[in-house]
Amino acid sequence: MGDRKVSWRQTGVLLFTLAAAFCLLAGPIGIAAAKEYRLKIQSVYPRGDTSMELLTEFAAAAEKRSNGQLKVRVFADPEIFPGDQTFGAVKNGALDMLQGCGLYWSGIMPVASVEVGLPLTYRITETDDFAAQAEIVRNFFFKDGYIELLRREYAKQGLYLLDIHTYGPVPFVLATKPLKTLADLKGKKIRAEGINTEFHSGVGMHGTVIGGGETYMALKLGTVEAAEWDISAITGMNWHEVAPYWIRGMENDHTIGHILLSLKKWQSYPKPIQEALAGAGEDYWHATVRGYAKELATVRGLIKEGKVKEVMLDQAAQDKYAQVAKQILDDTAKSDPASAEAVQMIKKWRNIK
Repeated sequence: MGDRKVSWRQTGVLLFTLAAAFCLLAGPIGIAAAKEYRLKIQSVYPRGDTSMELLTEFAAAAEKRSNGQLKVRVFADPEIFPGDQTFGAVKNGALDMLQGCGLYWSGIMPVASVEVGLPLTYRITETDDFAAQAEIVRNFFFKDGYIELLRREYAKQGLYLLDIHTYGPVPFVLATKPLKTLADLKGKKIRAEGINTEFHSGVGMHGTVIGGGETYMALKLGTVEAAEWDISAITGMNWHEVAPYWIRGMENDHTIGHILLSLKKWQSYPKPIQEALAGAGEDYWHATVRGYAKELATVRGLIKEGKVKEVMLDQAAQDKYAQVAKQILDDTAKSDPASAEAVQMIKKWRNIK
């Protein structure tokens, strides 16, 4: 009987020892599995821009999908770097991620201007539904192989294209006066960016570069008579208070932006973290589709109230813009082999001759 008692005592000690040893071994594994990844993402756009403000949804999705391992802090231009310096900052590791669009990097890699949407290339005529148009564009990227071409080119820059998002209709042009004809457009100064500067200059306007945060005063003071952005020019930055005329007829139905991060960092992340970031990128796409659809509805309400006045370019002006757009498309194809390949894909997709 005594021996049996000793045996049970010994067994208890052994079990306790084994449990303690297991906890010591399991501890580091548990800690590793719960490692936090603290990342910073900066938009190239200022606060008030819809896509910038919606980055909080990207951050929330990343945290949720990673079970709390991803902690993403959101910044606007120029809170860490000036927007046009974020490309280099991500590339050299000074910034984890950026949210912006290819217009800013087209001088570094010409195909980026094709990605964002050369003039009139993302005009979707199959449907008038905003979300359905967006899905057609996304399918071109992810089902027709366009994203692979772009990721290949960004990889040459040491970057990884995580996902895309929409800005809705761009160029979203507001003007201080109604502009409807080529005569109305001639000589007018317009705040524009990238290839769109050439687009507007091609119809007789004078394209000029002004920071988004400075444009309200530029319109108010008459430094420029028109300006382009996305729809948050109205809903986020209130440009319509000084430029109430929404000029239409030359815009894409959707214009595309992206989230970029260091390729080296991307490859260093374990697969679950990569999957969480990728999922958050897609969630952000849907957030921008919902967000810009809501903004369009807001603008329609302002039109009914008379606070925004919609002006459609006449046919001659639209035809001239289309002519310039076709020339830009053909000229961009000559920039480099990647641009030629991308333009060919665009032409096949949209049946452009």
